[in-house]
Order: sequence, then C-alpha cells, then structure tokens
Amino acid sequence: MNGSREGQRYDALRTAAAVVGLAVALLLLWHTRTLVLTVFLGVLFALAVSSGVDRLGRWKVPRGVAAPLIVFTFIALVAAFGSWIGPTVREQTTELRTKLPEALGKLELWVHSRGGGVIATIIGLGEDVSPPPTVVAGDSATIARGDTGVVVAATDSAKVGGTGAARPKAAPASLRDRLIAQIGGAGRYFLHLLGSTLAVLGGIVLVIFLAIYLAIDPSVYRRGLIHLVPERARARTEEILTAIAVTLRKWLVTQLIAMVVIGAVTTIVLMALKVRAAVPLGILAGLLEFVPTLGPILSSLPAIAMGFVDSPEKALAVAIAYVGIQFIENHLLIPILMREGLDLPPALTIVMQALMAIVFGVLGLLVAVPMLAAIMIATRIVTGHERTTRTIAATEV
Repeated sequence: MNGSREGQRYDALRTAAAVVGLAVALLLLWHTRTLVLTVFLGVLFALAVSSGVDRLGRWKVPRGVAAPLIVFTFIALVAAFGSWIGPTVREQTTELRTKLPEALGKLELWVHSRGGGVIATIIGLGEDVSPPPTVVAGDSATIARGDTGVVVAATDSAKVGGTGAARPKAAPASLRDRLIAQIGGAGRYFLHLLGSTLAVLGGIVLVIFLAIYLAIDPSVYRRGLIHLVPERARARTEEILTAIAVTLRKWLVTQLIAMVVIGAVTTIVLMALKVRAAVPLGILAGLLEFVPTLGPILSSLPAIAMGFVDSPEKALAVAIAYVGIQFIENHLLIPILMREGLDLPPALTIVMQALMAIVFGVLGLLVAVPMLAAIMIATRIVTGHERTTRTIAATEV
C-alpha cells in the first residue's frame, strides 16, 4: 500500500516537473523568438549553400573554401547589381513616392464617380461615397481641396437649437490619408519588432555566417542533434532530418530562382505597359515572391495604384498582367523547377502565414511556409505516409 502511494507521488512529481519544464522552455522560446527565427533562416539558407558546396566538391574544391566562396560571391553579385541599377531605382522610387498619393486620389475619385458599391466597400469607402455637398442659399461652406480635388472640410450653417452657430461637419478621411496612416502605423510596428538598423544588420550577419559554417560541415551539427534524442529514436530522427533538408533545399533554391525570374518579368511587363516606377515595382515583386500566396498580392497593389495615375484601364491591364504572371509561375515555372513539390494545402498555408505574422511579425511571415513544410514532413514520416530516406535522397537534384 505504501509502495503504491509512493509510486503515485513519484508520478505526480514527475508530471509536475515536466509541466514546469515545458512552461520554462516555452517562456524562454518566447523571449528569444527573434533569435530562434533568425537561426532558422540561417539554417534554411545553409541548405541552399550546401547544395552548391556539394557541386563544387565534384571539382575537388574543399568545403571550407567553397562555402564562403559561394556566399560572398552571391553578396558581391547583389552589390554589383545594386550599384548598376541604383540610380534608376532611386529616381523611380522618388517618383513612386510622389505619384502614389496622386494615384490613390484618382482611385478614390473613380470610385466616387461610380457611386461606390462593392468596390467602395472592399477598399474601405463604404459610407463615404456620396458626392461633395452642394452649397445652397443660407449655407456657408468652407471647402478645402487637395491636389486630388477631394473634399476634406465643410461647415453647415443649419441652426442648432434656435441659434445661428455653425455646426462643423467632419469630412470623411480620403483613401489616400487612410492608407498613408495605416502604412505609417505598420512601419512603426515593424520598427518596434525588428529594433534598430544595427539589430537588423546584426541579424543579416548572423544568417550569413550561420549559412557558411553550417554548409562547411553539416554532418557535425546533424550528429549532435541526433544524439539529443533517445537511441531507439535516432534512426527515425535521422530519416526525418534528411527528408526535411532535401525538401527545404529544393524549395529554397526554387524560390530564389523564382524571385529573380518574377522580378525581371514583372519589370519588363510594367515597362511595356508604360507604368511609372516599373523598376522598383518589379524589384518589390521579386522580393515579395519569397512569401508565397500573400507576397504576390501585396506586390500587385502599388503597381495597380500606379496604373490609376494614367487611367483605370491601365490599372486593369496591370492587374490582369499580375494575374497572368502568377498563373504562368504556378503552372509552368514552379513545376519545372521543383518536380517534387511540398504539397501543402493552400488554406493551411494561408492560416499558418497569418498566425506566424500575428504572433512573430515579419520574421514569422518569412519562415511560415518552410516551417509548415518541416512540420508536415516530420508528421508524414512519423505516421508512415512519407517515403523513406533512401527514396528521397535518390530524387535529390
């Protein structure tokens, strides 16, 4: 009887210790979330660098030389491209900052001219689509117009309670003012999350050197990670790590190639359509291509708005062009580059991106898809729905 009670107490203490340990681990993870996500990005890029190192190894180039050679060559190419295209980007970015408010104003006037409706509701003008008030006898109106002609202030001399005091009417905020305010708020949120410029640069340096050191000798870190699990589970753990590494390496290389292709094609298409600031808009499309599903949508919005600088017809043409580019990418480019896809459910991908963005901010959005892929690969192997390591390794590019 005493032995049974002691056993129960031991189990209770062990359970309590496990719960406390889990709580401490989660608390530590939360306080170091930025570092953890940055390290995950470093590991992700190390997989791509390791692929190049393996190829250079066929030419008898030592891994200790190949890894930094690949990383710093890539940095040099990016810097050279930036120096070459820098003046054009600077000039067109200035034009973009100047013309984008004008484009938003024209978009709002176009919505007003059509009485609002569904479009006004979508872009947030649901109750503010009535035309500017008409000045009649007995009314005094003070109307301040910006460069877009949108009414921003008005007063009505209607008597309130028998007095002749003018009653001010609060004019609705324009679409341009709303978006600029929201962008400013988002910018402050991102700055608060990422910290100072020095912290951002420190994160970039950490990712670079993690990619180099992990690519030089990945087996050391893999063996160390495997030895953290019980011996009976090491074979399955090695299988999971190999499957994750192979798939994420393919995904990342595919994404990098797609970023370059989409950025170049978008720039050419926008130039053909004679859209202002085509180069920075194309670069933005290439960069946001790293964020599947949401990235292309976000990159299309300023381009469509810039189309309204000239006409609604051009904005429609830009929207059609972006849809066409994404259709070609999803049904032609990506299948060619990555024969073995991640096979992630689209709805689950969007939910994961939204969740990671809300909880962890920008870094969470960047790592949402590869993290979801790693979780699903591990789950499929554990449940027996994934191929063996040998089969996966045999298909590696």
